[in-house]
Amino acid sequence: MTTKALPLPLPPSETPVACCPPLSERPLTAEEAERTAIMFKALGDPVRLRLFSLVASHEGGEACVCDISDVGVSQPTVSHHLKKLREAGLLSSERRGTWVYYRVEPSVLTAMGRLLTHPATA
Repeated sequence: MTTKALPLPLPPSETPVACCPPLSERPLTAEEAERTAIMFKALGDPVRLRLFSLVASHEGGEACVCDISDVGVSQPTVSHHLKKLREAGLLSSERRGTWVYYRVEPSVLTAMGRLLTHPATA
């Protein structure tokens, strides 16, 4: 069986790389495990997971940092967590004037879902 890897968006300073096959398909290589661990480590923090969810579910698929509030931490801490999510390749961002807009690329959600999909449910 041939595995088709899905790309995960990475910060603009890095070259995009492919993600991983479903965990039930074959063991991950060391490199695939490293990339996947970075992604899940970033989501292992409740505030980051909540921020990721807020951005992913925001109308239009992107959220201005000015729209992100009430996650239980100060704005500088929100910015720190958004930076960590971006560094892990989970979010992309674009500055427009004084505001930064964040989005979850559809390929990220697809790759994450595919990684955890069991063949019987695919």
